[in-house]
Amino acid sequence: MDLKEPVIMGIDPGTIKMGFAIIKYAKPMPVLLDYGTLNFRHLSDAHDKLHQIFIKIEQLTSKYEVNELAIEAPFFGKNVQSMLKLGRAQGVVISAAKYFGLTTTEYSPRKIKQSVAGNGNASKEQVARMIEKQFGVDLEAAGLDATDALSVAICHAFSKRSLIVKSGSKNWADFIKNNPDRIV
Repeated sequence: MDLKEPVIMGIDPGTIKMGFAIIKYAKPMPVLLDYGTLNFRHLSDAHDKLHQIFIKIEQLTSKYEVNELAIEAPFFGKNVQSMLKLGRAQGVVISAAKYFGLTTTEYSPRKIKQSVAGNGNASKEQVARMIEKQFGVDLEAAGLDATDALSVAICHAFSKRSLIVKSGSKNWADFIKNNPDRIV
């Protein structure tokens, strides 16, 4: 069993712009390592875009020693062409993550918003403001793709924390002993 703290990559997939975020799991809050938006607009060939997505996942995984990937689960949209392109991008990200040995988890948009903002119907802007408060960063220049990726990574980190708490506590005394940082 690897006792190394998880380094989580959150991805907001896309074939024109792809948001990414890298965080290190820590209690009580994850540590933000990097985030941004990768732009593939300059590539005209769809296959080149998908290949670049794979390469970027490889580069980020190697640079930050990422061992877990969190990605937004597919959702339903009205534009079939857009959904097909998004599905391809998601598939490449998941395939690359598996190829590089990352554990991979998908989260619904509602679950992500609920986890980060406390409201599954929160707007992207509300989620961004909540992340800014939690991490003390200004995300306006990064754009919503980077913010979405960061929210996916944070959702994953919070989900890990709740799994650890649920599995490690048998009663209140045990919870307090195992989670002193959560007692006020």
